[in-house]
Amino acid sequence: MRHELDETDRRIAAALVASPRASWRVVAECLGLSERTVVRRAVPLYADRTLRGTVVRNPATVPGAVPMALRIRCRPNRIRQVATALARRRDTIWVDILGGGDEVSAVFFLDSPQRRNSLLLQDLPATDAVDSWTAHTLLRVFPETLRWNAGLLTPEEAARLAPEPVQAAPAPAAIDGTLIAALAEDCRMTYTDLAARAGTTALAARRRLDTLVRGNVVRLATEIDPALLGAHSEALLWLDVQPRALGETAAALSGNPHVRFVAATTGPANLLAAVAVTDLAALYDFLVTTIGALGAITATDTTPILATAKRTGLARPWSTVLS
Repeated sequence: MRHELDETDRRIAAALVASPRASWRVVAECLGLSERTVVRRAVPLYADRTLRGTVVRNPATVPGAVPMALRIRCRPNRIRQVATALARRRDTIWVDILGGGDEVSAVFFLDSPQRRNSLLLQDLPATDAVDSWTAHTLLRVFPETLRWNAGLLTPEEAARLAPEPVQAAPAPAAIDGTLIAALAEDCRMTYTDLAARAGTTALAARRRLDTLVRGNVVRLATEIDPALLGAHSEALLWLDVQPRALGETAAALSGNPHVRFVAATTGPANLLAAVAVTDLAALYDFLVTTIGALGAITATDTTPILATAKRTGLARPWSTVLS
């Protein structure tokens, strides 16, 4: 994994975050580069795992699924152990170490209420390193923020890479599980390789993938350390918002280039936002100018992210997490 990218690498990476399966030609045309330059720059980024392509299922299309965000208070000397254990779970999407080093935030996609109850009533109480926790069910995730590009793309460039409009979710098909498992390994896998995995033709694999993406059954994702794109300061904001203005406030945050994730939640706060900015001064400015301008927000709990153990369902090596 790289420790630094130049401006061209950053813009290419940002384009691939915005559009994970964009062809080299499309990226080149969008950024005003030659296709040869994009290939020469991008392929090594995937080879050394600076960029990792994957896929995340939309729990809203899975009957009985329960998406949750947990804030877990831990013994400080056991924080790494807890974060590692959470990152190893197949049902965690994000795992971050927060605040003063005694709290972990984790986003779970639990496939049933029974799994939720097992987590909250058995797994966590049985973990002696865990002191307490608060649970927030994710009621709605606002997808616009999931195309975050660190402000490295112009609005016109971002628009050219925007996905096709969402259509109705399709009925399940027999090859869906195999396709999604293959995409989780590498969302840029060729249609020929996807077809070989699923026992179908390349054309059928392409059509089914397009249907799953446009039906919002899955979200293709490119994982990268935001610091490589110039965002060295990350934080989670737990916001109290007047219920009548919840959607309006979420929409305002979703359009901000510094916001990576927004979801309406249950629990002590009713809106969760993940923010990535250049430094602490920029975080202060964001709180004053952006959050301060949203009059329906009545309280804000800002928790800096100290280290990340897992993002978009992909665990990070501890050598990079604590560097």
